[in-house]
Amino acid sequence: MEHAIFAEGLRKRYGKVEALRGVDISVPRGAVLGMLGPNGAGKTTTIRIFSTLLQPDEGHATVAGFDVVKDPEKVRQRIGLAGQNVTLDNRLTGRENLKLIGVLHGLKRPAAKARAAELLERFELTDAADRVTQTYSGGMRRRLDLAACVLAHPAVLFLDEPTIGLDPASRQVLWRLIREHVAQGATVLLTTQYLEEVDELTDHVLVVDKGQVIAYGTSDELKRRVGGERLEVAPVLASEVPTVVAALGRVAAAEPVVAGSGLSVSVPLTGGVADVAVVAMALSDAGVELADFAVRRPSLVEVFLNLTDQSTELQRSAA
Repeated sequence: MEHAIFAEGLRKRYGKVEALRGVDISVPRGAVLGMLGPNGAGKTTTIRIFSTLLQPDEGHATVAGFDVVKDPEKVRQRIGLAGQNVTLDNRLTGRENLKLIGVLHGLKRPAAKARAAELLERFELTDAADRVTQTYSGGMRRRLDLAACVLAHPAVLFLDEPTIGLDPASRQVLWRLIREHVAQGATVLLTTQYLEEVDELTDHVLVVDKGQVIAYGTSDELKRRVGGERLEVAPVLASEVPTVVAALGRVAAAEPVVAGSGLSVSVPLTGGVADVAVVAMALSDAGVELADFAVRRPSLVEVFLNLTDQSTELQRSAA
């Protein structure tokens, strides 16, 4: 099995709305793919097809080597799914929820009990194990849902915005748990609205918009598509800005840009460390006191906005 997750030409319509318009995806075993896109781009529809909850109108897809349409039962035996809505029984305790899911996966009751205890400890829920889940906080419910997702040691995990609405501390806990499961050999397809999550967790990024794939690559590769590194310099005194502009002008192919605040000056960095050294020496010789001196790359936010804006313009041109 070369790819744990594979799709070619996926199309899905809801009436006149075409949710997916020929989506291709491939994820190697043991990798994490982050899927980004605006609301309504087709991310959840894609995951629902991979997890056998929907059938595509066209195209085909395989998970763990099995066709999602021809062998749905074999696919379900090998996947874990954590959707946007936590799927727990509020009337049961955390321990009872996990034991029930273990039994449904075919574990004998003693084995299900032992696995539940193991996961409750691993997901830092032991103290709340015997409380009904209705009393759990949002972060606790998410952790319990992810514990249920990995209970049967799935080869492939589909995580549809698993940390949405969580506080930063709870998100950090979930990130660690996802990394641990990947380290054990799992493959993950993750959708998220938190772009720093992509930098933290994923090997590659797929950007979708209006049901189509518009970009694919590593986080670094996508950042380079938007633009290279920039050297940004801010003097302490506004009167030193002309000196900074002159220093940056020595290494820049383009005119230095003064930010709206009037204190930050930046240029595209094409010569790497050598250019940085030239500017630093010039400013030191001129006695300029600096508030900031940094090489910065485009953020994933800039990548996302740039790519989806381009997609919108292409759609308008085609119309």
